[in-house]
Amino acid sequence: MSVNTYDAIIIGAGHNGLIAGAYLARAGKKVVVLERRDVVGGAAVTEEIFPGYRFTEFSYVVSLLRPEIIRDLELPRHGLKILPLPSTVTPMDNGDYLAAWPDHEPTRRELYRHSPKDAEAADEYSRVMARAAKAIKPVLSLVPPDPSSLSVRDMLGLLKVGQYAQSLSEKELYRIAKLVTQSSADLLDEWFEFDPLKGTKSASGIIGTFLGPHSPGTAYVLLHHYMGEIDGAFRAWGFAKNGTGGVTAAIAASARAIGAEIRTGASVANVIVKGGRAAGVALDNGDELHARVVMSAADPKRSFLSFVEAKHFPDEFVQQIKNFRVRGSSGKVNIALSGLPEFTCIKGESPLHKGAISISPSIDYIERAYDEAKYGQFSKNPYIDMIIPSMIDRDMAPPGHHVMSCFVQYAPYDIEGGWDDAKREAFGETVINTIERYAPNIRKLIVGKQVITPKDIERIAGITGGNIFHGELLLHQLFFLRPAPQWADFRTPLPGYYFGASGAHPGGGVMGAAGKMAALEVLKDWR
Repeated sequence: MSVNTYDAIIIGAGHNGLIAGAYLARAGKKVVVLERRDVVGGAAVTEEIFPGYRFTEFSYVVSLLRPEIIRDLELPRHGLKILPLPSTVTPMDNGDYLAAWPDHEPTRRELYRHSPKDAEAADEYSRVMARAAKAIKPVLSLVPPDPSSLSVRDMLGLLKVGQYAQSLSEKELYRIAKLVTQSSADLLDEWFEFDPLKGTKSASGIIGTFLGPHSPGTAYVLLHHYMGEIDGAFRAWGFAKNGTGGVTAAIAASARAIGAEIRTGASVANVIVKGGRAAGVALDNGDELHARVVMSAADPKRSFLSFVEAKHFPDEFVQQIKNFRVRGSSGKVNIALSGLPEFTCIKGESPLHKGAISISPSIDYIERAYDEAKYGQFSKNPYIDMIIPSMIDRDMAPPGHHVMSCFVQYAPYDIEGGWDDAKREAFGETVINTIERYAPNIRKLIVGKQVITPKDIERIAGITGGNIFHGELLLHQLFFLRPAPQWADFRTPLPGYYFGASGAHPGGGVMGAAGKMAALEVLKDWR
């Protein structure tokens, strides 16, 4: 092979692209992973935004990374270390708080002081959700079959789906059917009465969507986030040592050790098509690389509407990709601090500073925030999920100083009049004002802040629409419909061109399943 000829070229060195490259190299293939930026990781990167202050710029927690990928790629040996988030606290307007810990008994006592009824209901709710998550979890590792196809592969896939459905009890089937169609608000109203509890739980149902907690389908998004797993501990969340950039750095180190080549500063202009199949890529600098297969780990819009001319796809497929919903709804505010914020509800330095801090006082609060976004405005009273990574990993900030990571809903991509510096600054100020209601000293501690809108996510990370999941987790965009009907098996209408990104099954989050499954399908086709 010449220096520019490979078995496989992978576009995009986000976590899915790196994982796909590692699995292909592990099978003995000559692989190159191309990244247009000078840093690998896609939306899972850690950067020093201000001198001495390191931030996980876009994503910020780890829970969905598949344990089999961690084992197969020996990621701990290559530097992966997950630091558990020990708590979640929701500050309340009356100066009190609602907290939750991994340990059952203190969490039950905490909830009991707010609502004995909810304390009694919480155990059964957790059991029901855990059973539903475990029941639906096998679907994450199934290659979605095309139900309209009579091919042997799809018929066998449908048989697997049927066997999976047959393994579920009648009650589990009904519960899953209800969860994938219900709103998180309706689900939680059936179980609980305490507003801060319902608000905080409902927030998991809106992340990565342009929906409110009363929107149908958000109960499934809540369930999707319920499937967190760290070291086999079901429903666990954590922070990666060195941020989520530490996750992708470990994956990249593993991929290189296995034999994959990773090139940064290699922006792809287009996929080369010869003889009716993908044959390589042309870079923006004029270089051409050739390969037996090309895989895109970019979002669906870039993968199918930018890298490849429309004439190489059926018109119906092109239209389906154009209709695929990728509207970003979340922003990020990264704050460098000279000291620890003093929350009214937390006296002094507390273990609660090491966990998540959620501004989610009620379902109605979040729904009103969504109402403003629906009509093209950022939320004036936003939902904010904060962590202070320097409380868990002291290397993230100078001694005695801290970094705060704020994930914010809602900041619509298509804000009225478009995003500009003034709107970005106003959005950042709104976030600071909201935090200030619960941590009055926050403003005087600020050394610097980075405000990221969905437009910035699109510009920096190259994700169309700034949607961190590469596409909303909606019922009509899941399983055999993701990213398009008949093309959910990681193949595409262009022979030799594969798709293994968060816009593919089983969806977004720092999960890696799409990259692994796409690589395995490539190897099946080679065999």
